[in-house]
Amino acid sequence: MRYTCVLFSLCLVAATTQSAARADEPAQASQPSEPTVDFDRDVKPILSSRCFECHGPDTQENELRLDRRAEMLRGGKSGKPAVVPGKSGDSRLVQLVSGADPDRVMPPDGKRLSEKQIALIRTWIDQGAKWPETINPDPSEAVPSLNADFWSLRPLVRPQLPAVDGGRVENPIDAFILDRLKQAGLEPSPTANRATLIRRLYLDVLGLPPTPEELLEFENDARPDAYDRLVDSVLGNVHFGERWARHWLDVVRFAETSGFETNVDRPNAWYYRDYVINAFNSDKPFDQFVFEQLAGDSVGVDAATGFLVGGPDDGVKSPDIALTLMQRQDELSDMINTTGTAFLGLTLGCAKCHNHKFDPVLQKDYYAVQAVFAGVRYGERPLRNADTAQRIQEADAVNSRIEAIEAELASMGVRQAVNARKNFDKFKPVLAKFVRLNITATNNDAEPCLDELEIYAKPDGARPARNVALASEGAVATASGSLAGFDIHKLEHVNDGKYGNPQSWISNERGRGVVEIELAQPVLVNQVVWGRDRDGKLTDRLPVAYSIDVAADDRQWQTVATSNTRIPFGYGTSAQVASGFFGLDVAAAERVAKLLSERSSLNIRRKTLSETPAVFAGVFEQPGATHRLFRGDPLAPREVVAPDAITVLGKLNLAVDTPEQERRAAFARWIAGPDNPLTARVIVNRLWQFHFGTGIVDTPSDFGKNGGRPSHPELLDWLATELIRGGWSLKHVHRLILTSATYRQSSAPDPAKLTVDAGSRLLWRYPPRRLEAESIRDSILAVTGALDMRMGGTGFSLFEPNTNYVRVYTSKEEFGPAEWRRMIYATKVRMEHDSVFGVLDCPDAGQVTPKRTRSTTAIQALNLFNSRFTDQQSKMFAERLAREAGTDRNNQVSRAFLLAYGRKPDDREAAAAVALVDRHGLPALCRAVLNSSEFLFLP
Repeated sequence: MRYTCVLFSLCLVAATTQSAARADEPAQASQPSEPTVDFDRDVKPILSSRCFECHGPDTQENELRLDRRAEMLRGGKSGKPAVVPGKSGDSRLVQLVSGADPDRVMPPDGKRLSEKQIALIRTWIDQGAKWPETINPDPSEAVPSLNADFWSLRPLVRPQLPAVDGGRVENPIDAFILDRLKQAGLEPSPTANRATLIRRLYLDVLGLPPTPEELLEFENDARPDAYDRLVDSVLGNVHFGERWARHWLDVVRFAETSGFETNVDRPNAWYYRDYVINAFNSDKPFDQFVFEQLAGDSVGVDAATGFLVGGPDDGVKSPDIALTLMQRQDELSDMINTTGTAFLGLTLGCAKCHNHKFDPVLQKDYYAVQAVFAGVRYGERPLRNADTAQRIQEADAVNSRIEAIEAELASMGVRQAVNARKNFDKFKPVLAKFVRLNITATNNDAEPCLDELEIYAKPDGARPARNVALASEGAVATASGSLAGFDIHKLEHVNDGKYGNPQSWISNERGRGVVEIELAQPVLVNQVVWGRDRDGKLTDRLPVAYSIDVAADDRQWQTVATSNTRIPFGYGTSAQVASGFFGLDVAAAERVAKLLSERSSLNIRRKTLSETPAVFAGVFEQPGATHRLFRGDPLAPREVVAPDAITVLGKLNLAVDTPEQERRAAFARWIAGPDNPLTARVIVNRLWQFHFGTGIVDTPSDFGKNGGRPSHPELLDWLATELIRGGWSLKHVHRLILTSATYRQSSAPDPAKLTVDAGSRLLWRYPPRRLEAESIRDSILAVTGALDMRMGGTGFSLFEPNTNYVRVYTSKEEFGPAEWRRMIYATKVRMEHDSVFGVLDCPDAGQVTPKRTRSTTAIQALNLFNSRFTDQQSKMFAERLAREAGTDRNNQVSRAFLLAYGRKPDDREAAAAVALVDRHGLPALCRAVLNSSEFLFLP
């Protein structure tokens, strides 16, 4: 069928037309006509004689120091840079010495600077404020002068909007884009039609296609601000956070397993995922979002610090001190590197062994940041302010599902294996005066142990079910024999109503024992409940083979329950077990295996819900001294380093013994401060990449010398300053981008423009691109009607359960409602991919992924077309079409196109689709639609 080749062929075309092309470097400023001003010869003598007394190496009034270039660029207490390279008019130093600020004229005493001296300072700044390498030669203090004034490190200054003639300008973004297009000799594309706009907006912002009803409502909305209203609606949608959170979780390498050889689960790591989703939905100010991820424990937001320990952790420790120290260095390196790339766009890890070779980051800076995180360890801690109501609701749902599973299994004659906590044996009501538990084997061939044996009378209209085995009810216990010499192990404990090993009975026979209860009077009973240790601490001495017998006054015993109807202890939950031990046919055995597996997972979750909530968000301790390490060798410590920031950008002024939490809080405030030139630039660039596929800087986590240069530098700075002005509201920047004329352009290709800008980097059109794996899966489930939109809580797994010491993850082949939630709730397994969607460039969380690759491979098309998931969903899609469109082929085809593409088919498409259905059936059409490029690409 020709439909099978649609995805592969069109993906190849898209890959060719969308190949990234780095934008030209910003034009270099023209050389000044004045003679070059030398700092040592012309400027330093002025500053030394008139300024250093108050702003030099010994005294820094108002925290301003003028004998170091980094301090000049940062400025003093006022927060305004003393020197802005290339812009003397914006430099505070010039304003003060020239009298431009009448309230503060410098120097305050003595003769003012002459016009010639002021002119020299002005010219030096306008020529780039070049600083000779001979100043501050101390390698522990020096900052590479070549890069100290690099574009990303310059203070944020709000640029003026360029004047543009012609072109559609919806907001300032368009002015910058049009100005750059004009320089390249390009014109913008026309506005896309409404059907395309709503589909683009929903897939981009929510990761889901619009429903036909939403599409129709927008197309019929005649209000002039209809599109703006649609943008507000989408940004206010609760599923916005799920979509945007996926990008952030890539950036911070979040996963729910430890990685390395064991790759064990982190069952309480999901709280961080939910924290991120909720933060984006509530539009938490980004500076607060930054602070909480580094020091949320200081403000009661425990889940947020999951950021710090979201990376891999080698749980297999070594007795070798060198290896142990290196493991710890690797842990801290992960925290430092992720913090640097995620928030600052700096590759701090390159300074671990020596000063950064390209960026102004000292080796001392690396270890100063290490001192900030030196007290952070991987692990769980109690979760404060846990949502108790939500936990109770979830626990009720889990219990209800377990009861339903038990009922279905019972109807098939299958009972679960015994467990150490609590076992139920139900039977038809029978009149009993005597009840005995006859044990014939234990799990370790030791003397069997019971913490309690309960016998329940059948409830009637007057009285509910009650335990009639209690001594307090007049019942008397006897046994074949009891282990002597232990106060905590006595026969009287078997029916005293107290649970746990400290109140238990142990037989005196290995692997055997009989406990008998004589009831106060004959009673109609229908259930026996027993356990080895209800506290869940011990699992040895567990009875695994037994019978329950009852007798009336005549002492004629009859067996009412036996372990023979249970899955043998330790045999697992496979279909082969169900078939072999219970004689079930293949279909019934597979159903039993699935139910048993689900119940096993639910029991684990029930245990978690019953305990004090914990979150995998790190544990904190006061660290010892941090040393700079020679060549990064933990066995070669040098001088002690205090916790601090990056020298070229600021200082924390913390002591070596500063309390652990205070270190992280101070560092977080520095990163999130409005004077930090990197934080705002980096995050608005990520937002731009999120919406256009490529950032203004195409290396979103590297704003250093080895990273890309901004295609629109003035726009980047305008967006960064706008973010800060807008109270660090990310939704404010999202809204600006989404409502711009640039975003609303058609994505249609233009051969002439493609020769100039093949990657659409200058945005003469909206750049089309394939959706990410998560959006493809979610969209399939949405159009088939299977998608479960429940938010938050524990996730689901795309892998078969396993408890091996070294985890072996096998992708599931069968999927049901439990796996039909949005993919962000799939438990993220580090270093593993699920078999269907993992090949669609899903990151494995082995390292940070600031932007995803966009590969086109045959296996992607084959997986999407031939997987059991796609086959299942195609059939469900066909069932939906039959329900909603009836039996008419044309109506079914029209409905399929509307659900999947947001449009109706043209005559040629309709004819081909009907012919396909007539020949191969409706599921075949659905399968082709779900594999088509139009379905898989952002328009």
